[in-house]
Amino acid sequence: MVEADFAQKGFAVLAHADPVVAWARAAHAVALEVVKTPGDMRCGGTWRVGVDEVPNAPDGAISGVPLTGPWEGLVPLPRQWHYAQLSVVYPGYPKQDKGESDAAHRFRLRRDAAHVDGLLPEGPDKRRHLREPHRFILGLPLNTATASPLVVWEGSHQIMRQTFAAAYDGIEPADWGDVDVTDIYQAARRSVFDKCVRTQIHVAPGQAVVLHRHLVHGVAPWGDGSAPPEGRIIAYFRPQFETVADWLG
Repeated sequence: MVEADFAQKGFAVLAHADPVVAWARAAHAVALEVVKTPGDMRCGGTWRVGVDEVPNAPDGAISGVPLTGPWEGLVPLPRQWHYAQLSVVYPGYPKQDKGESDAAHRFRLRRDAAHVDGLLPEGPDKRRHLREPHRFILGLPLNTATASPLVVWEGSHQIMRQTFAAAYDGIEPADWGDVDVTDIYQAARRSVFDKCVRTQIHVAPGQAVVLHRHLVHGVAPWGDGSAPPEGRIIAYFRPQFETVADWLG
């Protein structure tokens, strides 16, 4: 059932599992120490981006607690895990950054900053290029919060995959990163907003959420939700394929 839902919807919320609880507890203790240090703060200080801030071992373990859970068998696991992202959202998210355009801020407010991971904005015009061919996205909540949940557009991975397949048709995979996909990406994303159901995902420590690498997703504004004083904390893994051609597989 989980496999079928993942294939159709592009995401799966995995049931509570004791090994995941143990990992989340260990990672939470580490996270509380990490956030005491300066970090990459955005959205007017309401979001700590936290890329590579979880000092997990290559096998994913944190403080000796192994990384294992029901995502195994659902997605192609990497040979080794990178340092996870420590995404922390605080009350008032998202405030407008200095230098952030009004249009960009409105998109964050109204469309949850919806995006597909791995397409990095480059240059003064922030043109999108495929630079990080992720296998999947694994989200592990480290505390209990209802504010600023993860948002997904169900089935959007199918629309986006078709878009990228057309964009890279006839081009060697090694050259995909040179292709500017900004315009077709934005057009496909507008189609997603029209055709796909927007869903908020609420998960607690011990659960996990897995996203297809092509799924359009974002983060909802803080709104009426609640979180501990430390903010809403989620650890994210985004392992990459060794071969970029596998990204469209």
